[in-house]
Amino acid sequence: MISSAVAGRYARSLADVVFEEKVEARVLGDLERFREIFAAVPDVLEAFDSPAVAREAKGRLLDELLERYPVSPVAANFLRVLLRNNRIRHFSPMLDAFGKAVDARRGVVRARVTSAAPLEDRELEMVEAGLARFTGARVQVESRTDPELLGGCVVEIGSTVFDGSIRTRLAEVKRRLADARPERVPEARQD
Repeated sequence: MISSAVAGRYARSLADVVFEEKVEARVLGDLERFREIFAAVPDVLEAFDSPAVAREAKGRLLDELLERYPVSPVAANFLRVLLRNNRIRHFSPMLDAFGKAVDARRGVVRARVTSAAPLEDRELEMVEAGLARFTGARVQVESRTDPELLGGCVVEIGSTVFDGSIRTRLAEVKRRLADARPERVPEARQD
């Protein structure tokens, strides 16, 4: 596993280049497409990582992929640098770090909202607006459903979780009831 510091360095360096050349959206899209390719054909990443495959063969394989799935020069160069530095097996965490770096420079915060039932567009807009006021940033909401929540929602922003689900509230009530001890009633004295 690659350290987050190393992934962050590659991501920040790539972000510097794409913002300088104003191609961040294109490069992000190009690299996301390569993430899909690597996920669909994991043998490709295994070949890139294998010491049994000659460096020249790895380069030809990458060139063939780039010819078949053309990308911007910046994205192609990034893939070549990862291959040359034996880091391409860590492509996915680097791409995640790059996406976060791009969002940070754009002033965008991503939030995952999980609800028991699908939220309507108007409800998503209200959640997005509320989170924007709370964070002071533009918020892009990813909506998910989990019927086990029963009601309410769970909002995740980075590593922070706001859990307003009925499931969690019921669990909390159950815990409190289990922890509650009956109070002792003092015995009446007879004088």
